[in-house]
Amino acid sequence: MSDQAPPVFNQLNIVSGDTEASLQFYRRLGLAIPDKAIWRTRTGVHHITAQRLPGEAEADLDIDSAAFAERWNEAWKERGDLAGRVVVGFHVPTRDRVDALYGDMTSAGYRALQPPHDALWRARYAILEDPDGLAVGLMSPASPEHRSPPPAL
Repeated sequence: MSDQAPPVFNQLNIVSGDTEASLQFYRRLGLAIPDKAIWRTRTGVHHITAQRLPGEAEADLDIDSAAFAERWNEAWKERGDLAGRVVVGFHVPTRDRVDALYGDMTSAGYRALQPPHDALWRARYAILEDPDGLAVGLMSPASPEHRSPPPAL
């Protein structure tokens, strides 16, 4: 690789106020986080690595306006502090899996931000909140017959 090559987005690091609670949330969500990927000391969990498995899709970096974010996350409507917010996105294999996972997580007491809906980009989409208040999106593959109209911004 040349020293002139552009940087490649490959990591999102979450700074957690309670790493044990975050570990429980992301494991319940379905991430395979083996014990060997957790750095514990006598004072607790300090680092967790959930690595992408070989053959999985690369990550996308999406940047949206605050006005648009208020449309796809109804919990954020009319908020003035959206600049700098982050949504950690997870792909799930089916539209039904979005609904089932959302139901399981909210039944377990995790906060709902956006109930499952057919998004304008043709995917089934929902948003939860992790223990630190980070928005966590769940998205199915796109399906042309499920497109909703774009919002007026």
